[in-house]
Amino acid sequence: MTSFSMDESCAGEHCVTCSDEAVPVRVLRLRDGGLADVDAGDGRVEQVSVALVDAEAGDTVLVHAKEAIGVVT
Repeated sequence: MTSFSMDESCAGEHCVTCSDEAVPVRVLRLRDGGLADVDAGDGRVEQVSVALVDAEAGDTVLVHAKEAIGVVT
């Protein structure tokens, strides 16, 4: 699996977490500092903050601007 920095993941045509709406992504693994690697679709892995939610690996979270704002149940 490949991880990307914010600059690398937003360099293409579309960054899943930079649009004006929250998008669902799946948490792949939790990292230190309130961060997580998420499946952003199309084989892309992005790092987002999960500091505001109680998320675990396997959860689907809603992300806006690289910040998880809710866990989908």
